Amino acid sequence: MNRNTEDLSDTYRRSGDIFQSIFDEIGKVIVGQQEAVTQMLIAILCDGHALIESNPGLGKTLTVSTISQVLDLKFNRIQCTPDLMPSDITGTYVVEERGGHKEFRFEPGPVFANIVLADEINRASPKTQSALLESMQEKQVTIGNETYKLDRPFFVLATQNPIEMEGTFPLPEAQLDRFLLKINLDYPTFEEEDQIVERYTRNVVPSVGRILTRDKLLELQTLVRDVPISDEIKKRAINIVIQTRKDTEFIEFGASPRASIGLILAAKARALINSRNFVSEEDVVNMAYPVLKHRIILNFESQRKGVTLEHVIDGIIKHAKIL
Repeated sequence: MNRNTEDLSDTYRRSGDIFQSIFDEIGKVIVGQQEAVTQMLIAILCDGHALIESNPGLGKTLTVSTISQVLDLKFNRIQCTPDLMPSDITGTYVVEERGGHKEFRFEPGPVFANIVLADEINRASPKTQSALLESMQEKQVTIGNETYKLDRPFFVLATQNPIEMEGTFPLPEAQLDRFLLKINLDYPTFEEEDQIVERYTRNVVPSVGRILTRDKLLELQTLVRDVPISDEIKKRAINIVIQTRKDTEFIEFGASPRASIGLILAAKARALINSRNFVSEEDVVNMAYPVLKHRIILNFESQRKGVTLEHVIDGIIKHAKIL
């Protein structure tokens, strides 16, 4: 092994150690939800966004705010409601009197943060939902004739409640496709809930410290894209996405090439988190579910036969061959 290879291997090992420290620190506040936390960190590493679907009371806001503290990132939360206006998200101009004359001053909205939690995004009107599109895709906000760059890193985590759908506005496919991952939060086990009750019925509230700086996080985002992936594994990932367009038995619309990019990037980030300097087939298979779940639209036949999205993705992964 030459010196450069040794240095590179050491870099990936140290990166894995950093993430273990991050998980340990988050674990001081959040009980369980290891897979969900991992996927949130993967989305941040890939410079992407994530959509969370879960029932109320499972700690979505606490998890995201805890991650922001550990990563030393500015956090803002937006509670989406039907009367929320685009300017309530992006910001607006206000009139100020200065030196005997009036002038406009831009007042930034809550989108000007590193991590933005858009809670119950499907309760906001389509016009307000679209206000997030430019910031998610271009990492900027345009107000009038002025364009304002957002601070890096920038990460939108949107949540939606799968139970109460009355009075909601489903996200259009164009906006869903801009989320790198769809993450599901499950109910805790008995042992985990016992820990939660024990931890949060005391006078001392758990807290966390900073593990990472913004500059170091930006370095890790760059390092993710340098994680090697073999042609064989890359072709397997691409073929999984292509199969979503070929499966006409249960799928109405398949995933776009953006899913192929997202799947390979997410697999690279998962490898980095696990201290590996290569992408394994397990990384691709593991990340296929959160990458594809919100990008596939099932047809009527699947509903008639009671076929779930997970079952369809299972079949696609099993039958996707190396090209």
